[in-house]
Amino acid sequence: MTTVVDSNVLVALWDSNREVSSAARAALDGALQLGQLVAPAPVFAELLAGRRRTEAFLDGFFRDTTIRVDWEVGERIWRAAGRAFSRYADRRRRRGEPGPRRILADFLIGAYATENGFTLLTLDYAIYRTGFPELKIQRA
Repeated sequence: MTTVVDSNVLVALWDSNREVSSAARAALDGALQLGQLVAPAPVFAELLAGRRRTEAFLDGFFRDTTIRVDWEVGERIWRAAGRAFSRYADRRRRRGEPGPRRILADFLIGAYATENGFTLLTLDYAIYRTGFPELKIQRA
């Protein structure tokens, strides 16, 4: 089984709060026992925005943890992400939903997992359940 690792799980892994980082580590270890871990390119790009996270740091992290970065996000995934993002935007406009706005990267990550038949490991269950009802989700 292949599990897609959402960026929020890796951010939690690096959190200074030991309880948060331990929970993320346990979730990653559990997913790794079931098979391969993969991070689509949008995860790498999101992580790069963090303080002190350089390309060299991330390259080393992914190499050392054997989490594979998949740089190929093709047309099928872009289209699925666009459809889900469009539905999300329509819901927000109709309902005037409060809370933070989601970004396209979330929908690329969800579409990547869905279109490849992978499980998604995330801390953000609600947005993925709504945007991708058929997606297999594992909560971290």
